[in-house]
Amino acid sequence: MLKHLYVRNFTLIDELDINLYPGFSVITGETGAGKSIILGAIHLLLGQRADTKQIKDGCDRCIVEAHFDLSRYDMEGFFQDNNIDFDETDCIVRREINVSGKSRAFINDMPVQLTTMRELGEQLIDIHSQHQSLLLQKEDFQLSVVDIIASDKKELDAYRQAYQTYRKAQTDFEKFQNDYTRNQENEEFLRFQHAELEKAQLIEDEQEELEQQIKTLTHAEDIKGALYTAANLLNEDNSGAIEQVRQGIDNLEKIADLDPDLQEMTQRLESAYIELKDIGHELDSRSENVNYDPQLLQTLNDRLDLIYSLERKFHVDTVGELIAKRDEMADELKNIDGGTERLEELKHAVDEAYDRCMTVAKRLSDVRKKAASKVEDEMKKRLVPLGIPNVKFAIELKVKDCSPNGIDNVSFLFNANSNSQLQPISQVASGGEIARIMLSLKAMISGAVKLPTIIFDEIDTGVSGRIAEKMAEIMREMGHNNRQVISITHLPQIAAIGTVHYKVSKTDTSSGTVSHMEQLTSEQRVKEIAQMLSGSDISDAAIENARTLLKHSLREKE
Repeated sequence: MLKHLYVRNFTLIDELDINLYPGFSVITGETGAGKSIILGAIHLLLGQRADTKQIKDGCDRCIVEAHFDLSRYDMEGFFQDNNIDFDETDCIVRREINVSGKSRAFINDMPVQLTTMRELGEQLIDIHSQHQSLLLQKEDFQLSVVDIIASDKKELDAYRQAYQTYRKAQTDFEKFQNDYTRNQENEEFLRFQHAELEKAQLIEDEQEELEQQIKTLTHAEDIKGALYTAANLLNEDNSGAIEQVRQGIDNLEKIADLDPDLQEMTQRLESAYIELKDIGHELDSRSENVNYDPQLLQTLNDRLDLIYSLERKFHVDTVGELIAKRDEMADELKNIDGGTERLEELKHAVDEAYDRCMTVAKRLSDVRKKAASKVEDEMKKRLVPLGIPNVKFAIELKVKDCSPNGIDNVSFLFNANSNSQLQPISQVASGGEIARIMLSLKAMISGAVKLPTIIFDEIDTGVSGRIAEKMAEIMREMGHNNRQVISITHLPQIAAIGTVHYKVSKTDTSSGTVSHMEQLTSEQRVKEIAQMLSGSDISDAAIENARTLLKHSLREKE
């Protein structure tokens, strides 16, 4: 429940700091006074897109903040799932916009994504504005009403899971079928390409090895000469490095007893001697093994040219990718060879998934049909007192192909005249009738959904007098059972029934027009309702009439 609203520097509002209460409250004010501005501020808290034009002229930022009491609504799970601190008696939702265009959202002083704020807002406040009546023309809204009354979440979830399984099976079948058809058309060419790659007998990483071997053979004489020279420098009998080191060791050993520190140096030199001998032997061996072989070089070049040619042909860069192409073609050929059987398997899986989907869909449809009958009866009972005594209201459920929400095509049918045929509600209902229908639907839905706050923005369009009073009584009833209903209205009959009455007004100041909202006292309510009855010139009769309306509403409450 919304218990406090604070707004600063938002369009025409300097500062608004006001408490709100459970039950049925009303907001009145002349056209253009700023009621829509207050709704706009609340929309920001529901995650609506921000605009720097909403910042009051001359200010660097605006703030909208609301405090909610969630103690009766079992919403702790949302806060746990989003790692947000939870305070059931004082949940603070805040939105800030600065002139640079940056918008920030907070829940309980923790920064959150706008999507998170929107998700929470959908659970806290439902705003019904005039344009929302257009939802009556939308099949998905009509279906959602039936689903809410049906309480069919279990059946709907089961159907959606079965539907996803069916769609996946269908997608798998269609993909394989398309691939199979395409591969059949290209089978001869595919077999030729695969045979070409098979014949090449490709080996992973062989390209790099071939390139290195070719480089070695191409420079064989240079390599052999360098190896021979290096080996001679080490191995020459009298002047080679190995013999020189040997002589050095002999000289050190002669004096090792005279200077103990030389023993370590002698050992190090012996280690170097052993290493040099080993290197010398290896250089000799490598030198003998390096020979220029033009025939081998040609063979290696031919093999590398083949690999390069295949890479160009198949638009790849490595032998590994060629091997992957070869294996992919092998799989495609395997699918061609066993394609008929595989197609039958996949088609069977589609049929099984479809049968399962339809079984669950019919179960969901049965639940919806029972709920539709309940909605029909309930709507007739609600609309008769609202001035439609001969109302005809029905919900038509037609079977359609499987869709994400089932196989039911829902249509609300209506007629206000007993001797006329039922037709889609959007085609025959007047503006006033649509307002009453939507209010009745909202009242019915509010009994099935735990929604803390419902705001009606001029839902009384097209009605007046006793009908308006009946609509107000419905809203007051909706405000029971720990709910909060707020109605923005121009009708005195509705304003008089509210438990709490707020007035929005605007004044012209030296710095511009400023909008205000205040809670009215009992006497102020009398004056406001009298003005709504008679206009700016308030007569004694209007005052008396206003008092009568208020007394009547108090008696009704009792």
